[in-house]
Amino acid sequence: MYRKAIFFLIFSVIFFISCSILVGTVDIRSYFFPLLQSQPISSFPCAADPPLRVYMYDLPRRFNVGILNRRNLDQTPVTASTWPPWPRNSGLKRQHSVEYWMTGSLLHEGSEDGRDAVRVMDPENADAFFVPFFSSLSFNSHGRNMTDPATEVDHQLQIELMKFLSESKYWQRSKGRDHVIPMTHPNAFRFLRNQVNASIQIVVDFGRYPKAMSNLRKDVVAPYVHVVSSFIDDDPPDPYESRPTLLFFQGKTFRKDDGIIRVKLAKILGGYDDIHYERSAANEKSIKTSSQGMRSSKFCLHPAGDTPSSCRLFDAIVSHCVPVIVSDQIELPYEDEIDYSRFALFFSFEEALQPGYMVDKLRKFPKERWIEMWKQLKGISHHYEFQYPPKKEDAVNMLWRQVKHKLPGVKLTVHRSRRLKVQDWW
Repeated sequence: MYRKAIFFLIFSVIFFISCSILVGTVDIRSYFFPLLQSQPISSFPCAADPPLRVYMYDLPRRFNVGILNRRNLDQTPVTASTWPPWPRNSGLKRQHSVEYWMTGSLLHEGSEDGRDAVRVMDPENADAFFVPFFSSLSFNSHGRNMTDPATEVDHQLQIELMKFLSESKYWQRSKGRDHVIPMTHPNAFRFLRNQVNASIQIVVDFGRYPKAMSNLRKDVVAPYVHVVSSFIDDDPPDPYESRPTLLFFQGKTFRKDDGIIRVKLAKILGGYDDIHYERSAANEKSIKTSSQGMRSSKFCLHPAGDTPSSCRLFDAIVSHCVPVIVSDQIELPYEDEIDYSRFALFFSFEEALQPGYMVDKLRKFPKERWIEMWKQLKGISHHYEFQYPPKKEDAVNMLWRQVKHKLPGVKLTVHRSRRLKVQDWW
């Protein structure tokens, strides 16, 4: 009798645990493998999905790599064998070069292992369509400012491109909704941007656009391409003590819109021996000194600028300097996969502008927690590396994975649009 009771009890417990695991109310890892919970983000990927199949349009070089070298008049579409390296000493143009690295990732002819997107030559087999127009580089290269007559070159490129796309049956089929267009500079594609509102735009934030034009539902947030060198040999015996500066900032302090906070922070953070807050223009020399400063600092300040985000945040990540983000409307890359609160601190404008508040919080921040964040930064920094050829889970592969996440919503919209007889009520 007792044996039957014990057997029934054991069977009931096993049955309950099995059902809980199946419905997701019990995470067996937290009971039997608690160390897994503290591993670096993204270190335990699920079984690999097949790569996204992308059809890339063959555009004349004046739309992409021809902007890098305008002396070369060859207009044949670029290939893997003619793919040029990103130019050295390109300064801040590099921060908006996401378009270059995404194009290169599709041209690369190596193994598909670890790749989240591959190029297909038959558009009928494509999940998505990529438009290799270097819109940010075009804006940065054609004219010194918005009123420069040379910007007409950029305007004409946009006109030619939209004529080409509008004649494509694949653009017509979805009205461009399954087309991916990088435009990470806030002024990229500025002349005809309203004609690509439906497309999947690769942006760094939404600071200058109405929601009808660009939004999280359909678009992908990319990191800026970092301009400082990655910190490779960051293995001191005591990482906390090896960084004597408490908080570091170097950059322009007079900015538009929410960037006015930088001037206010300059006053609040002045007068501290262990806080470096320097007004500086971006050039090759300042990039080097900024890199040195970030590597010797515990925390790196990222206040809003002309738009909510900036390259400085990603420079801090690859320097393993814990970011302190003061930007109320910032959007961050890969946030459905990465929890930024595990390696960054966030302060609202209101909190940051209280004299002494932020500094007090940083001084009291436990050394053990800082070291854990530093370890997390080392574990995730490869997600912010743009390189050719691409590598598994680097920045460009993470972006293609984000594009893949958007496609079910694209299909839903396309399918609904084909049967609607009245204006969409959503």
